Amino acid sequence: MGTPVPLRRPVRRVVSLVPSLTEAVAVTAPGTLVGATQWCTHPPGLEAERVRGTKNPDVRRIRELAPDLVIANKEENRELDVRRLREAGIPVWVTVIESVEQALRSLRRLFEEALGVPVPDWWQSARAAFAAPPPTPLANAVVCVWRDPWMVVGRSNFASEVLRYAGAANVFQDHGDRYPRVGLDEIRGSGADLVVLPDEPYAFSADDGPEEFGDRARLVTGRLLTWYGPSLTDALPRLRAELGFGDHPAQWCPGRG
Repeated sequence: MGTPVPLRRPVRRVVSLVPSLTEAVAVTAPGTLVGATQWCTHPPGLEAERVRGTKNPDVRRIRELAPDLVIANKEENRELDVRRLREAGIPVWVTVIESVEQALRSLRRLFEEALGVPVPDWWQSARAAFAAPPPTPLANAVVCVWRDPWMVVGRSNFASEVLRYAGAANVFQDHGDRYPRVGLDEIRGSGADLVVLPDEPYAFSADDGPEEFGDRARLVTGRLLTWYGPSLTDALPRLRAELGFGDHPAQWCPGRG
């Protein structure tokens, strides 16, 4: 975000308040994470103290852990918590992620400038996976992120761009809000071929969500759409399979998904 971050070198103790970045740091700089949120589910078996959630971190406990660096995100975390940590003398690195290219650049800066470690091989693989322009979309889609009220992915959104690379265009990508609230009738009447229902942040499941949209509903792994880290290396083929596209979106056509 352009705010100077006074780093203590070397950075050996890190608290991550962003699940995507927790995985990225754990894989790239093993042993540096001393704290993470309860939503940091990857890598499995991560040994780091849990400091509550992304929206309600235990600031007192984070201070006690004496990290060299706290990693946060403008969208995931609250400005209030970032300010309290900085006022306590703890450096906080805040990322802003709205596109795949921005995610890759931000990750590289995090590794090289903040953590002082080389760019990992998985980053190179992720860069290669998204090197070509996104294909011409063969389907229009809505990505729901919550229900009651129903909320969908809108403008300037990392998930929308990943979806486009997988072969589907977000019908709400030009909406004025990044996560607009919409009614069921608006979703059903949007012209979407697919209604994508990730398992996070709302845990859509076989008996919670698809019943509203019939054959258009697609349950997908949310991590493939919204996480920017090692999952990017194989997110596209896995997401295409979950959307019903097969190995490539050209293999799918409406009515056969």
